[in-house]
Amino acid sequence: MDLDSHRPFSVPAALALVALAAFLSANNLMFLILAAMLATLLISGFISRLGLAGLELNLMLPEHISARRKVRAGIRLRNLKNWIPSFSIHLAGAAESGFDAILYYPVIPGGASLEESVDVYFPRRGPQRERSFQFSTRFPFGFAERREMVTAKHDILVYPCLDPQPGFESLLAAVNGELEAQQRGRGSDFYRIRPYEVLESARHVDWKATAHTGDLQVREFAREQDHRVDIYLDLDCALDSPWFESAVDCSAFLAFRLSERGARVRLRTQEFDMSAPDDASIYTILKYLALVSPMRGKPPAGPDDPSSFHIVFSAEPQRMAALGWVSGEGRGGRLIGVDAFTGADAG
Repeated sequence: MDLDSHRPFSVPAALALVALAAFLSANNLMFLILAAMLATLLISGFISRLGLAGLELNLMLPEHISARRKVRAGIRLRNLKNWIPSFSIHLAGAAESGFDAILYYPVIPGGASLEESVDVYFPRRGPQRERSFQFSTRFPFGFAERREMVTAKHDILVYPCLDPQPGFESLLAAVNGELEAQQRGRGSDFYRIRPYEVLESARHVDWKATAHTGDLQVREFAREQDHRVDIYLDLDCALDSPWFESAVDCSAFLAFRLSERGARVRLRTQEFDMSAPDDASIYTILKYLALVSPMRGKPPAGPDDPSSFHIVFSAEPQRMAALGWVSGEGRGGRLIGVDAFTGADAG
């Protein structure tokens, strides 16, 4: 713990004035006042130090955290002093802690633990190990403020941002539309009841739903094929490429949203190949995307499942097209290059 004490200018200024007056006047009363002020200041500093001593901070975070999204966390503050309480404690987060609120504890009894719910924010993906907080108090007289820094150490893995960004939702809507079109069929599994469309066969009309709604409704059945989406993230790009971070965020956003709607999502890179939910959960893919970095000079591979819908992120889309990605065969797909995130429409 780093200790930093700060005293307002008014306190030393008052001490200097009283000391100067005592020495110039040689008045015993002024010396008594100066001694009383010094004693009060020393007692205040000792009590402040004692109040901040023995305070233990524990930050309780949820299991899954994504970047640039406020998450609800818990703060447990414990007074390790069995008999001595701490009074008038302020708790604030350092600049990089992701905690911008200030908590105030009027009193923390000896041996007690207090819990508060707070919002924390992580600006970037990747591992986060330390969060810095600051205790401060002006107890008992308010003459001086004593501050103490404390570091909470946690092994936290922050996923890429899962919130929609410019272009992400339009791309997701386009992919959902194409998967929806492929899902329509005349398989054996019931899919949904929807309004009748012109030129459709009347044998698929659901008369009970039609009588209930007053409009023609038809039964739609799903094809027997699963919805398989292959997301390929090409790591062969510049190490400081801002596009790569956008591609990682978009890959995580699409994988998470498509997994929510029941699609089988496969993420591939030059060093990774995992399917959800076949091989692991979607969080295994998000954990990889939290740690992934560019690999300059490592060539990508071509597609190995033409029946899947392909979504390819690459700084060199012509090279990926030459390898056979999004060639128009099978279920098709989308090829997303370096200019995909410059506008509002990533599709």
